[in-house]
Amino acid sequence: MASGHRNGVHKVIVKVDRPANLRTSSSFKSKPPVRRSSSALAGAAAHDDSVPGRVRVAVRLRPRNAEESVADADFADCVELQPELKRLKLRKNNWDSDTYQFDEVLTEFASQKRVYEVVAKPVVESVLDGYNGTVMAYGQTGTGKTYTLGQLGDEDTSARGIMVRAMEDILADVSLETDSVSVSYLQLYMEMIQDLLNPSNDNIAIVEDPKTGDVSLPGATIVDIHDQQGFLALLRLGEAHRVAANTKLNTESSRSHAILMVQVRKSVLGREAAFPNENDDPSHSVSSFKPPVIRKGKLVLVDLAGSERIHKSGSEGHMLEEAKAINLSLSALGKCINALAENSSHVPVRDSKLTRLLRDSFGGTARTSLIVTIGPSPRHRGETASTILFGQRAMKVENMLKIKEEFDYKSLSRRLEIQVDKLIAENEKQHKYFEDEIERITSEAHYRIMEAERNFTDELEKERMKCQMDYMESIKMLEKKWMLNQQKNGKNGFTDGSCSEERVVAPASEEVSEIKKLLQNEIQLRKAAEEEVNNLKKQLAECTSSEAGGTEDTAKLRRLLEDETRQKKKLEEEIFILQNQLSQLTFEADQLSHSPLKDVGNGHRSLISNLHEQVGLQKILSLLESEDANVRIHAVKVVANLAAEEGNQEGIVEAGGLTSLLMLLRSWEDETVRRVAAGAIANLAMNEANQELIMGQGGIGLLAMTAADADDPQTLRMVAGAIANLCGNEKLQTRLRSEGGIKALLQMVRSRHPDVLAQVARGIANFAKCESRASTHGTKNGRSFLIEDGALPWIVQNANSEASLIRRHTELALCHLAQHEVNAKDMISGGALWELVRISRDCSREDIRTLACRTLSSSPTFQAELRRLRIEL
Repeated sequence: MASGHRNGVHKVIVKVDRPANLRTSSSFKSKPPVRRSSSALAGAAAHDDSVPGRVRVAVRLRPRNAEESVADADFADCVELQPELKRLKLRKNNWDSDTYQFDEVLTEFASQKRVYEVVAKPVVESVLDGYNGTVMAYGQTGTGKTYTLGQLGDEDTSARGIMVRAMEDILADVSLETDSVSVSYLQLYMEMIQDLLNPSNDNIAIVEDPKTGDVSLPGATIVDIHDQQGFLALLRLGEAHRVAANTKLNTESSRSHAILMVQVRKSVLGREAAFPNENDDPSHSVSSFKPPVIRKGKLVLVDLAGSERIHKSGSEGHMLEEAKAINLSLSALGKCINALAENSSHVPVRDSKLTRLLRDSFGGTARTSLIVTIGPSPRHRGETASTILFGQRAMKVENMLKIKEEFDYKSLSRRLEIQVDKLIAENEKQHKYFEDEIERITSEAHYRIMEAERNFTDELEKERMKCQMDYMESIKMLEKKWMLNQQKNGKNGFTDGSCSEERVVAPASEEVSEIKKLLQNEIQLRKAAEEEVNNLKKQLAECTSSEAGGTEDTAKLRRLLEDETRQKKKLEEEIFILQNQLSQLTFEADQLSHSPLKDVGNGHRSLISNLHEQVGLQKILSLLESEDANVRIHAVKVVANLAAEEGNQEGIVEAGGLTSLLMLLRSWEDETVRRVAAGAIANLAMNEANQELIMGQGGIGLLAMTAADADDPQTLRMVAGAIANLCGNEKLQTRLRSEGGIKALLQMVRSRHPDVLAQVARGIANFAKCESRASTHGTKNGRSFLIEDGALPWIVQNANSEASLIRRHTELALCHLAQHEVNAKDMISGGALWELVRISRDCSREDIRTLACRTLSSSPTFQAELRRLRIEL
């Protein structure tokens, strides 16, 4: 057997055989089998295969675990299996035993595949044929029920449980085009039905059909399944939300009954008949349509919580209440099975929600297989005997199997809609053909018209050309006649020519006079240009004479530059001397770091005081702007140490030290400078007067920017410490939040460094304390800014941290948040109520424990939720 148990223990199974006439026709439901009396079944229940509806029971033995191998090393197993005879012997003592017959006996070496095939596969096949089916695991806690039923087999596929293998067979048999598969995953916890796929849906009501008596859960989440991977993801989600606890008998004991409901909707007709062929005649196909038959089967897989005896499991407190609820529901199930086995006139199915949910599985219409899991240890012989007797009584229960099928009018409607769509498409095709034909005829008519217009244009052009040629001929004829007339009148032409010659001479003399005028203008322009050149020469001479006076001004400027150069050299020498003094003092500080711890602090402070007195605060602050990186680093370290003394803080702020430190955060990229500057700001932020100055100069924005960029844990610790100090000022709450202070704190938890997380927790605790005080005074209304900015999940997650500082601050933050009634609902939905209950009981500090108790007692919302969960303070 595979060893992939969720709780480290192998599980035992009970099986139901599939009858030979499993795939019966629909007439089966009209003639259901008659239930036989319990007396007739008493001696032949284990071998009576003629009763198709009888509950089939198989027993599976879990191998010894490590604890039993040591504790029971000198004792034999309390059970002896005879799988070939399908019998089990339960030893009373070394010489006497009781023998029991089952439908199947599976040893500790049986594989998961073997268990599924003999126990669950017949039920799954019945569900695919339209019947309801149930596979249920029953047994003492730690005997392997969850392993047998719900093992996912992520690491070892051979270890897959019944749930996974059943879904594989279902998906392999159905066609997702015509069939559908959907699941719901629930748990029955403390007599409340909760949705494992939607934990907020924690009290689902059971609805019974008054006519048929069928049970349904309309409030449960239903998810359609399309592939195996999607189903496995749902199982993982449900398993993560299922309640489990550590007991003496089982490290992961299920504290609830898990119920997986699989709805299978399957068409009886063949896949080819589901839709008509495209080549079929539509009229014939419509007339031959018949509504298909749909078979609806429901598979219920139940992983019952293990029965336990309180003195063995060690349950106490809330776990004791869980154990009581489990045992009461299992006891109610046992009463119902006893009543059904004895053909009693009254079956108490309403004593528990478990029996109401399994109403169809025992005494109803479902095919049921029961998996009985037992352990080999003689110490638990009483629990093993009780489990075996439960299985024996269940074998006497008979169900009235009934196939569930109906006409699928929706599918027929879909098919008719497809056919209508085909006819509409054919009609549109014919319509388009007619439109194309009309368009063709119209185009042909247009072509003929254009051809006629073209011919007409050509004829018109020919006519125009002919008229033009006739016109030219007429012009030539007129010119010839005019020439003849000119030859006849020659004398008149000579007289006209001499006159024209006189007219030509007169314009020539006018042109000469104009040229003379132009020459005179040019001469005048030249004289003007020569005068302008002479003037320019005079101005140049005057400029040359003025240069002598300019030389004296230049000499003065040179002398000033030389003085500035000498002053610069003097300053550089002074900076060099200060740099040497800083280096010497740093070296002496490093030497003192190796001396005893008591002397280090005094020596370091004396060095800083000595430097402060020798150099002066103003010069030290001026070195913060030095271009030399080493000088800046030493200077910012000195300022940070000076800021640690409260007496120096006022002088540093007045001298502009705070502004310089903030400038370093804004512009300097060196990690050491940023870390030390943030530490200095954190020291200054301890003074309430400085806090408003830091906020006024945009300090919180610079700290938030540094928190987003930095990766060094020490830098983040300094930044978180500075913001935590600012969070303690009640006047700055709104502004601190609006400028990103809370989000900066939450962003720094990515470091996971305990020192950083401790400062983050301190800042959140300070902020929550100020909010609580403001709410008490009436100056703060509405939900907490911490809750609105998403800090609650982190607070709840770290409220029980191993680090004492983180735990103390987060516990205080929870108590302060809970004091404001408007935060109660968010804290309940976020899981903070459980932490407050734990703090009120287990917190090591009495003041925090008292504060938690007082808060829970004074809140009506918390009190109502505690009553609903049956938790007493």
